[in-house]
Amino acid sequence: MWPVFLIAAIAIYLEDGTPVIFKQKRVGINYTFFQIYKFRTMKKGTPNVATHLLDNPEQYLLKTGKYIRKLSIDELPNLINILKGDMIFIGPRPALYNQDDLMNLRVKAGVDKLMPGVTGWAQVNGRDEIPNEKKVHYEKEYLEKKSFLFDMKILIKTIRNILFRRGVTH
Repeated sequence: MWPVFLIAAIAIYLEDGTPVIFKQKRVGINYTFFQIYKFRTMKKGTPNVATHLLDNPEQYLLKTGKYIRKLSIDELPNLINILKGDMIFIGPRPALYNQDDLMNLRVKAGVDKLMPGVTGWAQVNGRDEIPNEKKVHYEKEYLEKKSFLFDMKILIKTIRNILFRRGVTH
């Protein structure tokens, strides 16, 4: 993966300078907080909110960021979070620290007890295209069906979605 890391870092640096890695406060297991690492795909000075809450997300997106997101390369630095023990490969995507609406739904459904993941059941069933209520529905379903085989199904669907660029709206 190092060649991909290097190409992404150089592309971001050439377009918008440093930093190339973006750190952001996210919600982990049991409503704890941690710093997530991602490749930066938005311009410096972009408001620190979920992309779908921006008035015109395209105005903030780096040219290279569009491709990095489409191919999910921006998530590769999440491997650092896995090594640190903040995340695992399969689980609900970690919410932003200020996404109280999503976290309230997760707490109510009991899915806040799951370790956040790089990919998850909600991501392979809609990713950016589904509302929070539907995401939490999928996360609860994952909690109830969690198994090695179910994780393999999610992994295969993740690879398929990346290859065919499904579920990314910005």
